[in-house]
Amino acid sequence: QGQLVESGGGVVRPGGSLTLSCAASGDILAFSNMGWYRQTPRQERTLIAEVSHDGNPKVLLDDVKGRFSISKDNTKTTVYLQMNSLKPEDTAVYYCNAKNIFTGRLLSWGQGTQVTVSS
Repeated sequence: QGQLVESGGGVVRPGGSLTLSCAASGDILAFSNMGWYRQTPRQERTLIAEVSHDGNPKVLLDDVKGRFSISKDNTKTTVYLQMNSLKPEDTAVYYCNAKNIFTGRLLSWGQGTQVTVSS
């Protein structure tokens, strides 16, 4: 099974920006639709955005449309989540995962990366 490692989280002031990275091992990106999720103590893990194996990005969560974008770099086998105009309600643990295009299965969840938006 492949491995995903999230990074790039931190503490940022409201209105600030962060770029999260998800490094994927092997050929995960070629055979998976990649997604960024977030989870808070009050909300279950929610899919925010995804990019298909052939590079088609979609932002799915209404609360972040126009502020967040997803992209991937196949040469670096990395998926990014660009987060702009951050709000305190964006505070969460952010995870990435890969959904296999043949089986529909997700990989095991990684540690995630904490994003805290606070003044």
